[in-house]
Amino acid sequence: MRKEFRSVALGAAFSFALALGAHPASAASNHQRGNSGLPPGPGNPIAAVQGEVVKLQGDIKTLQDAVSDLDKRLDDIEAILNAPALMWIEHLDFLSGDPSVLTASFRSTTGSPGLTGLTVQSSTLGDVDSLGGNKVIAKAIQVPPHFSVTGVRVCYEWSTGATSHIDQIRLAQVQNPPSTAIVKLDDATIQPSAAPVCVDSTATSVDPSLGAVLLSIRINTANVLDTLVLRGVALHLVPTN
Repeated sequence: MRKEFRSVALGAAFSFALALGAHPASAASNHQRGNSGLPPGPGNPIAAVQGEVVKLQGDIKTLQDAVSDLDKRLDDIEAILNAPALMWIEHLDFLSGDPSVLTASFRSTTGSPGLTGLTVQSSTLGDVDSLGGNKVIAKAIQVPPHFSVTGVRVCYEWSTGATSHIDQIRLAQVQNPPSTAIVKLDDATIQPSAAPVCVDSTATSVDPSLGAVLLSIRINTANVLDTLVLRGVALHLVPTN
């Protein structure tokens, strides 16, 4: 697109120059003095034409400089649009995969900093729920058009003295027909921090235009008194080529 714009702009510049140059030439033909043998000077149409040519050359140079400057600005805009981005998503609306054993609720004040967050607590041990599935909190994610997801950032803290941990950050994409989902990210890194921390998942590449994307965080409970506070969740994005 930038090259097409540059070609159009340069074409317009030269067309403008030719249009301006046509008028003096016409004037010269209408006031032709013949072969007088006089050198160019005041009142001589040849001198007038030469003056217009010099002016046109200056106009063309100015237009070329303007096109070059615009071309550079387009390069800068493309660089910004093609840069990776971090987009924070709503983290207070995660749902429990099994509310009978895992609760997720908003608290106005939680943890050592006293910040708001989503508090998660389990009434059973391990990372399997009462239904035989993964013990998770999950949500569907929304991504701007023409961007792909390359990773997930999770900001959290466990309660003081907790021995429980996050043992999986997963992205799964629903297929068409929507009877299955393919796992696109399965990061099993243990996340046990009792201090506020933000961690990035391993890398992946998910094109959201191909199907709904589900994000889940799996909890492995070692003590039913432990609580997890989710402080924030973000997506690493890159423009889709």
